[in-house]
Amino acid sequence: MHIFFSGIGGTAIGPLALIARQAGFDVSGSDKQDSQYIDYLRRKGIEGITIEQTTEAITSRHEQKPIDWYVYSSAVAIEQPDNPELTFVESHGIRTSKRDELIRYITEEKNLQMIAIAGTHGKTTTTAMTIWLFKQLGIPVSYSVGAKIEFGDMGHYDPGSKYFIYEADEFDRNFLTFSPVLSIITGIDWDHQDIYPTREDYNTAFRQFIEQSQRVCIWHDDADKLDVSPNEKIAILKKNDYPLSALLGRVNRENANIVAQAVMQLLGKDTFLEIIEILDLFPGVSRRFEKITDNIYSDYAHTPPKIRGALQIAQETANQNVVVVYEGLHNTRQHFIKDELADLFIGIKKLYIVPSYRAREDQSLEDLTPEKLRDILTSPADIEPSTLNQTLSGKIQAHAEAGDVVLCLSASGGGSLDEWLRRQFKKQLA
Repeated sequence: MHIFFSGIGGTAIGPLALIARQAGFDVSGSDKQDSQYIDYLRRKGIEGITIEQTTEAITSRHEQKPIDWYVYSSAVAIEQPDNPELTFVESHGIRTSKRDELIRYITEEKNLQMIAIAGTHGKTTTTAMTIWLFKQLGIPVSYSVGAKIEFGDMGHYDPGSKYFIYEADEFDRNFLTFSPVLSIITGIDWDHQDIYPTREDYNTAFRQFIEQSQRVCIWHDDADKLDVSPNEKIAILKKNDYPLSALLGRVNRENANIVAQAVMQLLGKDTFLEIIEILDLFPGVSRRFEKITDNIYSDYAHTPPKIRGALQIAQETANQNVVVVYEGLHNTRQHFIKDELADLFIGIKKLYIVPSYRAREDQSLEDLTPEKLRDILTSPADIEPSTLNQTLSGKIQAHAEAGDVVLCLSASGGGSLDEWLRRQFKKQLA
């Protein structure tokens, strides 16, 4: 079967393309812009990636080898409902779906049981921790995670595996496609208001996800938000009831604890402290307080709870000597979180604001420029609107040399602060 992935450079579609190739399918794809991650996919053996999404390009690919299944990211349909690729595949009767349908197909065909990690924040790190733990326990595993990890690819299929560990995204209701054998819910805070207009809509989706899961681990405060009670399949955990791991960052220590509890329940192991010792050696993931060079870090935090978690780690490292470069993920999201942004950066030394990364935008909304975001914020005292240029690069370097920790809160993908940062400071994606 030939599967064509549209938006193959994305952190959800790209890993799935790797999984499909390893599972024996022919894989090709397209994206509207080149990126370091697309280079990474090419080095992993995925050829036939075109950096254009036109009728001519997909026609040429289809003529070389007929496309059997066209998989596209949610952003493609939202940003371009008249996308020429979609028009082409529909006119040729080619099977078309978002990623969730293909993931369900692969897991069912390969007889894999899903371990799903869901939640507004903490999904990626917790998914990576679960993968790390299974690998260290010597248990073969297939998986998909939304960030690069040092101990494997972002997506992997192991023919000897029983479990498929999946970062189950609630955006576009993706996670409601599945009925996991185990679900870990890391934290719930209303997000993706373009999909869930009210907080209750958001919470209802998580209740449905819990109902579809065979077994669930969830924190007590999140269970209260959803009004769910413990029973034979729902384990409700209190954060203060378990020994903390030695990992840097309070949120990382909490993630380690919920992974340990969930895996113990699934595998029937009763060696909590032994599992925590394994998780204490967890090497982390890219884009989560990832060191780019001395004193300069990149983090994907883009909602207020995620930002607070990233700031806590930075301040645990450098006390008050924290400088932040902030790139909002979507102008639309900035409108929904602007009230929380007002005092979100209390306690940091200086804040640079660069233009928000645009994707899946509501074009009717005002452009919240760095200057307009500065006027919304009440802290810190020193806020500087900026752009991704050599002046900003020099200032970041000067802060790092002075001993400040520079935390860059960034989107991902082509043209983002994260990609610019890596070019400026010479760290390449391996």
